[in-house]
Amino acid sequence: MNNLTYLYGMNTLPIEKRVQIINLLVEGNSLRSTSRICDVSINTVTKLLIEVGQACQLFHDETVRNVEAKRVQADEIWSFVYAKEKNKPQDVEGAGDAWTFVGIDSDTKLVISWLLGDRDVETATFFMKDVADRIKGRVQLTTDGLKAYIKAVDAAFPTDDVIDFAQLVKIYGPETGTSSTERKYSPVECTGSKKTPIYGQPDEKFISTSHVERQNLTMRMHMRRFTRLTNAFSKKIENHGYAIALHFVYYNFVKQHKTLRTTPAMAAGLMKGFMSIEDIVKLVPEKTQGKRGSYKKNVTAE
Repeated sequence: MNNLTYLYGMNTLPIEKRVQIINLLVEGNSLRSTSRICDVSINTVTKLLIEVGQACQLFHDETVRNVEAKRVQADEIWSFVYAKEKNKPQDVEGAGDAWTFVGIDSDTKLVISWLLGDRDVETATFFMKDVADRIKGRVQLTTDGLKAYIKAVDAAFPTDDVIDFAQLVKIYGPETGTSSTERKYSPVECTGSKKTPIYGQPDEKFISTSHVERQNLTMRMHMRRFTRLTNAFSKKIENHGYAIALHFVYYNFVKQHKTLRTTPAMAAGLMKGFMSIEDIVKLVPEKTQGKRGSYKKNVTAE
């Protein structure tokens, strides 16, 4: 334990130090690099991530409601916890492949919902029901070609009176490159795509997953544990979820979208102005710092 953590402890860690830690985490630093830069123990960084991550989960759940979205795109992004699926030990809970389902409003770029789980019908159904619960009005939904979405959308939107649903199925060519190294680092070329209406009457020109796929890149850039070929991957499934919750509150409420010139939450009419990193830290009240699971909303939403 270094001198700063010894002097203050988690309960009275200065607000400036907490803001610095969270700022580094949302900009893609790993836990250990953050602890070195901030001169605090890695346990301090981890505990703060857990506290703020829990608060962000609750804040998003309360705030992102009644979204007037016209077009929603959904996709899944791969990561892993502790070890890749083929190498995972049986005695570590949550180890192996971890898929994050993401639903984004194409117009405001607001991430409406996300869910961490397996790439199966059960997870897709929970995810789609959460998306349906957070939006109002008729919506056009586009997903990738994952078959699980068909049953999931059918369960979340019982009639096509409220949804126009289509899938964008991408077609890939053969593997490129002659060496195993070249094949490993060169992505397979996408040679085309097929737009497939499923429910309702989706407008063909809006059948796209470009915005949610761009969000996948944003996630990999802002969360070190999503970076490929690194040892900064998540070791616990719970902490993986807290990091994702922190990222999406930062993305929705703090970070200025370069095209919109506002945050996605402001564009969607959920907030009047920008939040700051300090506002995120203050989602966990001062008096409960260090007590896991505590939460209090400190930012006024419309």
